Amino acid sequence: MTHPVLSALRERATPLDRRIVLSEGDDPRVIAAALDANASGLARVSLVGDPAAIEAAHQGGREALPEIHDPATSPLTPALTDLLVELRGHKGMTPDKAAVAVQDRLTFAALMVRAGHADGTVGGAVATTSDTVRAALQIIGKAPDAPLVSSFFLMVLPEGHASGRDAMIFSDSGLVIDPDSDQLAGIAAQSAASWTALTGHEARVAFLSFSTKGSARHARVGKVTTAAQTLADTRPDIASDGELQFDAAFVPEVGASKAPGSPTAGRANVMIFPDLDAGNIGYKIAQRVGGCEAIGPILQGLNRPANDLSRGCNAEDIVNLIAVTALQAAGQDG
Repeated sequence: MTHPVLSALRERATPLDRRIVLSEGDDPRVIAAALDANASGLARVSLVGDPAAIEAAHQGGREALPEIHDPATSPLTPALTDLLVELRGHKGMTPDKAAVAVQDRLTFAALMVRAGHADGTVGGAVATTSDTVRAALQIIGKAPDAPLVSSFFLMVLPEGHASGRDAMIFSDSGLVIDPDSDQLAGIAAQSAASWTALTGHEARVAFLSFSTKGSARHARVGKVTTAAQTLADTRPDIASDGELQFDAAFVPEVGASKAPGSPTAGRANVMIFPDLDAGNIGYKIAQRVGGCEAIGPILQGLNRPANDLSRGCNAEDIVNLIAVTALQAAGQDG
């Protein structure tokens, strides 16, 4: 049974009618997700790959396969090859090299997004995270107004959790290793926007640390407090506070005790970790010990959405990320 948070994501994405391209079209999980998303009206999903291989992976299913783009024969390939030379020529990309590179499915899907043939792309069911993210960064690129590209996990709490919560964002838990205070503030602003785009609710941001409101003094704490002040100064429209320990950010009674008068203590839904060590460890503890479902890493700050799957994903995971990608695309459209 689908968690209510994820059902709500799909319901919000369905009317948007976004075009999402899946780069690993011959994987049975990807095919099943594409068929599900198309049949439910969640998005208009297409596949990249060899049609014969996709048909074989479909194993004679009765449902009609989605639209397929084969890099070897697609009418889009010549224009996408030219686009790749335009984008990467300064890095030594020649027409001959581009003709080979465009046959890579991750590259082809990212080029479709960059050229406007799709609103977003999802990959990583087979490819590594590094390959998936590299294609997105090199081809789709950073949004002009974004300070950096970062990532987050949508953490879906078990139904009936004692806290009364249903979901949070953890950021950055997958990409930026050691952000400075300005980057941390930028990650927080991006994550707040991501929360609102995915849930429709107001973000309440907590900058996490091992200290709450000066309970400890250290350069690592100083980075967090500086980031919190930067966000407060530049984006007063975002409810935020820091530095806060996790319990002060999450538990109302602890927040009231440790940070009285805070706009987010005890009620935060966007948790900003000071570095990737903390973020990665934190999300895995929440997932493996706390029973949360971790969706991501979801990229933010790109020109158009591109997202990465776990190689252990199932078809439902892919459908969820299609919904997330469609909502991100709509958020960027304004």
